[in-house]
Formats: sequence, structure tokens, C-alpha cells
Amino acid sequence: MDFAAQRGWIESRLSRKLIHIGTGPIFVLCWLMFPEIWYARWLAALVPLLITAQFALVGLGVMKDEASVKAMSRTGDRREILRGPLFYGIVFVVMTLVYWKDSPIGMTALMLMCGGDGLAEIMGRGLKSPKLPWNKDKSWAGSLGMFIGGWALAAFILGMFVLAGVFPAPFTGTLIPITLIALAGTLVESLPLKDVDNITVTLAAVALGYWLF
Repeated sequence: MDFAAQRGWIESRLSRKLIHIGTGPIFVLCWLMFPEIWYARWLAALVPLLITAQFALVGLGVMKDEASVKAMSRTGDRREILRGPLFYGIVFVVMTLVYWKDSPIGMTALMLMCGGDGLAEIMGRGLKSPKLPWNKDKSWAGSLGMFIGGWALAAFILGMFVLAGVFPAPFTGTLIPITLIALAGTLVESLPLKDVDNITVTLAAVALGYWLF
């Protein structure tokens, strides 16, 4: 995405959301490669931790990385990385350390943040639809994208972990919790809270996950 955005092959906004959607599932699927040792989650968390540290350094201007700025910012301002992308990385570190493979709560929350929030902007900008009555910056198409993207990625990831034997079968037992969490996340994402979606959606998913899983 950095390579494509820097050369103008892909719009920065779209590049930013494709990174947002694609990074999470790849990372979480890699958890299946780790052995069952107590420090596995800490080793895995080093990946988003180091990337988040890079985000912070680039956003603060300590490190120069124009490709990353173009790929992850809306306007080309490096300071934008200190908001959404930085929160994104922090959430990944926390969810990895707290939940790991012990519970579906963490990975469900991450997939809702990745697929839902990412597809919401893509569909919201790409499809013409009425604005939400309580938030004129968001549309019904964007909210639909939030629900579909979050639900689909969460279902895919949990399905893979059930198939791998990490979580007990049947997979169908996860569908109602995923659906309710995706609906709640969609509502939270639609609220007029700028640049904190990565945190608020995750918190909503975690809170509901404790009740449903």
C-alpha cells in the first residue's frame, strides 16, 4: 500500500482503509503459528508494538517516511498518524496481550474494528445514500458497510480458529454473538465522535463480548 500510494496508483484514503482492513486478519491468523508457551502472546504483541512505535515517530516528525504518510493519512499531514493509525496499533497490542487465544472476545473486537470501520468509509464514500439523522457526516451505506465488514471478518476469523481446534465447535454457536456485537459496533461507529472509532468500537465489542461469549 505504501508503494502504491507513494506512486499515485491508489488514493491515500483508499490505501489507508485497505491497510486498516487487511492488516488485522493476517496478524490474528498468524497466532495459529505460535506454540503453546506462556510468552507467545508477548512475542506476537511485539509486531504491532514496533509498528505503533514507528507510527508515533513518523507522526511526531522524528522519522521521515513519506510513503507511510501518504498511505495512512487523509490529507498528507503526518500528524494524522497520531490519531486513528496510532490508536489502531495500541488496540492491537492490548487485545493481543489481554485476550490472545484464550477468548474470542479480543479477536472479535479487532475484526469489527478492522473490517467494519474500514468498509464503512469505503461504502459510505462509494455509494450514495441518505445521511444518518444523528450524524450528518455518516450515511446509511457507511453503516451497512460497518456491519457487513465487521460481521464477515469476525465470522471468518472465529471460523478458522474453530476449525483449528482453538475454540470448541460448533462454529454456528458464535454467529448470534458476532451478529449482536456487529450491530452494537455499528451503532457506536455511527456516533459523532471524530477520530476515536478505533477505541470506542473496540470497547463496545469487548463489553458486549463478556456478556455473549
